[in-house]
Amino acid sequence: MNQPTLENEAIKISSAMDAEIRSLPIRNTATLRAVRRKFSRTLLDTPSELVFQLARHLCKDDNTRWLAYELIHDHPAAFTHLDSVDLEELGRGINSWWTVDAFARTLSGPAWLNRQVPDQLIDTWARSGDRWWRRAALVSTVALNVRSQGGRGDVPRTLRVCRLLAGDQDDMVAKALSWALRELVVHDPGAVKDFLEEYEKILPALVKREVKNKLNSGLKNPRRFRR
Repeated sequence: MNQPTLENEAIKISSAMDAEIRSLPIRNTATLRAVRRKFSRTLLDTPSELVFQLARHLCKDDNTRWLAYELIHDHPAAFTHLDSVDLEELGRGINSWWTVDAFARTLSGPAWLNRQVPDQLIDTWARSGDRWWRRAALVSTVALNVRSQGGRGDVPRTLRVCRLLAGDQDDMVAKALSWALRELVVHDPGAVKDFLEEYEKILPALVKREVKNKLNSGLKNPRRFRR
Protein backbone atom coordinates (compact mmCIF):
# COMPACT_ATOMS: atom_id res chain seq x y z
CA MET A 1 0.00 0.00 0.00
CA ASN A 2 1.17 3.55 -0.69
CA GLN A 3 1.12 6.15 2.07
CA PRO A 4 -2.25 7.80 1.21
CA THR A 5 -3.90 4.38 1.00
CA LEU A 6 -2.38 3.33 4.34
CA GLU A 7 -3.56 6.54 5.94
CA ASN A 8 -7.10 6.15 4.63
CA GLU A 9 -7.29 2.51 5.67
CA ALA A 10 -5.98 3.33 9.14
CA ILE A 11 -8.58 6.06 9.57
CA LYS A 12 -11.29 3.64 8.44
CA ILE A 13 -10.24 0.96 10.92
CA SER A 14 -9.83 3.50 13.72
CA SER A 15 -13.37 4.74 13.08
CA ALA A 16 -14.68 1.18 13.12
CA MET A 17 -12.98 0.50 16.43
CA ASP A 18 -14.34 3.71 17.88
CA ALA A 19 -17.87 2.81 16.77
CA GLU A 20 -17.63 -0.61 18.43
CA ILE A 21 -16.29 0.88 21.63
CA ARG A 22 -19.05 3.48 21.74
CA SER A 23 -21.67 0.77 21.29
CA LEU A 24 -20.47 -1.23 24.29
CA PRO A 25 -23.07 -1.31 27.09
CA ILE A 26 -20.23 -1.43 29.62
CA ARG A 27 -16.80 0.03 28.97
CA ASN A 28 -14.01 -1.41 31.06
CA THR A 29 -10.63 -3.01 30.46
CA ALA A 30 -12.13 -6.42 29.69
CA THR A 31 -14.70 -5.20 27.15
CA LEU A 32 -12.26 -2.82 25.46
CA ARG A 33 -9.67 -5.58 25.24
CA ALA A 34 -12.26 -7.86 23.63
CA VAL A 35 -12.74 -5.26 20.89
CA ARG A 36 -8.99 -4.95 20.48
CA ARG A 37 -8.57 -8.70 20.20
CA LYS A 38 -11.23 -8.83 17.50
CA PHE A 39 -9.35 -6.25 15.46
CA SER A 40 -6.02 -7.96 16.13
CA ARG A 41 -7.41 -11.12 14.54
CA THR A 42 -8.64 -9.11 11.56
CA LEU A 43 -5.29 -7.37 11.14
CA LEU A 44 -3.10 -10.44 11.61
CA ASP A 45 -2.18 -10.79 7.93
CA THR A 46 -2.05 -7.08 7.12
CA PRO A 47 1.24 -5.21 6.53
CA SER A 48 2.98 -3.96 9.65
CA GLU A 49 2.96 -0.44 8.18
CA LEU A 50 -0.83 -0.38 8.44
CA VAL A 51 -0.74 -1.46 12.07
CA PHE A 52 1.75 1.29 12.90
CA GLN A 53 -0.38 3.85 11.09
CA LEU A 54 -3.44 2.72 13.02
CA ALA A 55 -1.50 2.87 16.28
CA ARG A 56 -0.47 6.45 15.57
CA HIS A 57 -4.12 7.42 15.25
CA LEU A 58 -5.10 5.63 18.45
CA CYS A 59 -2.22 7.25 20.37
CA LYS A 60 -3.78 10.67 19.79
CA ASP A 61 -6.26 9.82 22.54
CA ASP A 62 -4.87 8.68 25.90
CA ASN A 63 -7.98 6.55 26.40
CA THR A 64 -7.08 4.36 23.42
CA ARG A 65 -3.30 4.63 23.60
CA TRP A 66 -2.98 1.29 25.42
CA LEU A 67 -5.06 -0.39 22.70
CA ALA A 68 -2.56 0.89 20.12
CA TYR A 69 0.29 -0.68 22.06
CA GLU A 70 -1.51 -4.01 22.33
CA LEU A 71 -2.32 -4.03 18.61
CA ILE A 72 1.39 -3.75 17.82
CA HIS A 73 2.41 -6.28 20.46
CA ASP A 74 -0.02 -8.87 19.11
CA HIS A 75 0.92 -8.35 15.46
CA PRO A 76 4.11 -10.42 15.02
CA ALA A 77 5.39 -8.55 11.98
CA ALA A 78 4.79 -5.12 13.52
CA PHE A 79 6.32 -6.02 16.86
CA THR A 80 9.40 -7.57 15.24
CA HIS A 81 10.01 -4.33 13.35
CA LEU A 82 9.89 -2.11 16.46
CA ASP A 83 13.04 -0.03 16.79
CA SER A 84 14.23 2.97 18.79
CA VAL A 85 12.64 5.50 16.44
CA ASP A 86 9.27 3.73 16.58
CA LEU A 87 9.32 3.50 20.38
CA GLU A 88 10.12 7.16 20.89
CA GLU A 89 7.36 8.13 18.47
CA LEU A 90 4.81 5.83 20.12
CA GLY A 91 5.87 6.97 23.59
CA ARG A 92 5.55 10.65 22.75
CA GLY A 93 2.91 12.12 25.03
CA ILE A 94 3.07 9.59 27.86
CA ASN A 95 1.99 11.66 30.83
CA SER A 96 0.63 9.43 33.60
CA TRP A 97 1.57 6.24 35.40
CA TRP A 98 -0.92 4.22 33.40
CA THR A 99 0.14 5.50 29.96
CA VAL A 100 3.78 4.95 30.89
CA ASP A 101 3.18 1.46 32.24
CA ALA A 102 1.13 0.43 29.21
CA PHE A 103 3.92 1.63 26.94
CA ALA A 104 6.79 0.08 28.89
CA ARG A 105 5.11 -3.21 29.80
CA THR A 106 3.63 -3.80 26.35
CA LEU A 107 6.22 -2.39 23.96
CA SER A 108 9.53 -1.01 25.17
CA GLY A 109 10.25 -3.66 27.81
CA PRO A 110 9.51 -6.65 25.56
CA ALA A 111 11.42 -5.06 22.65
CA TRP A 112 14.41 -4.48 24.94
CA LEU A 113 14.15 -8.04 26.25
CA ASN A 114 14.41 -9.23 22.64
CA ARG A 115 17.38 -6.86 22.07
CA GLN A 116 15.55 -5.01 19.32
CA VAL A 117 16.70 -1.75 20.89
CA PRO A 118 20.05 -0.94 22.54
CA ASP A 119 20.69 -0.44 26.24
CA GLN A 120 21.68 3.13 25.44
CA LEU A 121 18.08 3.98 24.53
CA ILE A 122 16.84 3.02 27.99
CA ASP A 123 19.81 4.83 29.58
CA THR A 124 18.79 7.99 27.70
CA TRP A 125 15.28 7.75 29.10
CA ALA A 126 16.68 7.21 32.61
CA ARG A 127 18.63 10.48 32.29
CA SER A 128 15.65 12.42 30.93
CA GLY A 129 14.37 15.56 32.61
CA ASP A 130 10.85 14.17 32.12
CA ARG A 131 9.67 12.08 35.07
CA TRP A 132 7.55 9.88 32.81
CA TRP A 133 10.45 8.83 30.59
CA ARG A 134 12.50 8.06 33.69
CA ARG A 135 9.65 5.89 34.95
CA ALA A 136 9.45 4.23 31.51
CA ALA A 137 13.12 3.26 31.76
CA LEU A 138 12.53 1.49 35.08
CA VAL A 139 9.27 -0.18 34.09
CA SER A 140 10.97 -1.46 30.93
CA THR A 141 13.20 -3.60 33.17
CA VAL A 142 10.16 -5.54 34.40
CA ALA A 143 9.97 -7.48 31.13
CA LEU A 144 13.52 -8.70 31.71
CA ASN A 145 12.48 -10.47 34.90
CA VAL A 146 8.84 -11.61 34.61
CA ARG A 147 8.98 -15.31 33.83
CA SER A 148 5.42 -15.57 32.54
CA GLN A 149 6.34 -13.15 29.75
CA GLY A 150 9.69 -14.61 28.83
CA GLY A 151 11.93 -12.80 31.30
CA ARG A 152 14.79 -14.96 32.51
CA GLY A 153 16.31 -12.55 34.99
CA ASP A 154 18.77 -9.94 33.82
CA VAL A 155 20.74 -8.54 36.75
CA PRO A 156 23.21 -6.38 34.76
CA ARG A 157 20.64 -4.58 32.64
CA THR A 158 18.14 -4.14 35.46
CA LEU A 159 20.63 -2.76 37.97
CA ARG A 160 22.23 -0.56 35.33
CA VAL A 161 18.98 1.42 35.12
CA CYS A 162 18.33 1.23 38.86
CA ARG A 163 21.75 2.75 39.58
CA LEU A 164 21.01 5.69 37.32
CA LEU A 165 17.83 6.45 39.27
CA ALA A 166 18.72 5.28 42.77
CA GLY A 167 18.57 8.79 44.21
CA ASP A 168 15.52 10.03 42.27
CA GLN A 169 13.01 11.33 44.83
CA ASP A 170 10.11 11.75 42.40
CA ASP A 171 7.28 9.58 43.73
CA MET A 172 6.38 8.09 40.35
CA VAL A 173 10.02 7.18 39.71
CA ALA A 174 10.59 5.82 43.22
CA LYS A 175 7.58 3.52 42.94
CA ALA A 176 8.88 2.21 39.61
CA LEU A 177 12.33 1.66 41.13
CA SER A 178 10.75 -0.42 43.89
CA TRP A 179 8.85 -2.42 41.28
CA ALA A 180 11.98 -3.05 39.21
CA LEU A 181 13.97 -4.27 42.21
CA ARG A 182 11.14 -6.44 43.55
CA GLU A 183 10.83 -8.25 40.23
CA LEU A 184 14.57 -8.95 40.33
CA VAL A 185 14.37 -10.44 43.84
CA VAL A 186 12.91 -13.64 42.37
CA HIS A 187 16.05 -14.21 40.33
CA ASP A 188 18.87 -12.85 42.49
CA PRO A 189 17.95 -11.69 46.01
CA GLY A 190 21.63 -11.35 46.87
CA ALA A 191 22.22 -8.81 44.12
CA VAL A 192 19.20 -6.80 45.24
CA LYS A 193 20.33 -6.87 48.88
CA ASP A 194 23.79 -5.66 47.86
CA PHE A 195 22.17 -2.86 45.84
CA LEU A 196 20.13 -1.71 48.84
CA GLU A 197 23.26 -1.63 51.00
CA GLU A 198 25.31 0.24 48.40
CA TYR A 199 22.69 2.95 47.85
CA GLU A 200 21.24 3.02 51.38
CA LYS A 201 21.97 6.73 51.87
CA ILE A 202 20.20 7.99 48.75
CA LEU A 203 17.36 5.54 48.13
CA PRO A 204 13.83 6.85 48.82
CA ALA A 205 12.33 5.41 52.02
CA LEU A 206 9.51 3.76 50.07
CA VAL A 207 11.99 1.79 47.97
CA LYS A 208 13.94 0.56 50.97
CA ARG A 209 10.78 -0.44 52.84
CA GLU A 210 9.03 -2.27 50.00
CA VAL A 211 12.09 -4.06 48.66
CA LYS A 212 13.22 -5.17 52.14
CA ASN A 213 9.71 -6.50 52.73
CA LYS A 214 9.94 -8.44 49.49
CA LEU A 215 13.32 -9.87 50.46
CA ASN A 216 12.18 -10.85 53.95
CA SER A 217 8.61 -12.00 53.40
CA GLY A 218 8.07 -12.32 49.66
CA LEU A 219 5.46 -9.53 49.84
CA LYS A 220 5.62 -5.79 49.20
CA ASN A 221 3.31 -4.91 52.11
CA PRO A 222 3.00 -7.98 54.36
CA ARG A 223 0.89 -6.21 57.00
CA ARG A 224 -2.00 -5.88 54.55
CA PHE A 225 -2.34 -9.65 54.52
CA ARG A 226 -2.48 -10.11 58.28
CA ARG A 227 -5.85 -10.89 59.84
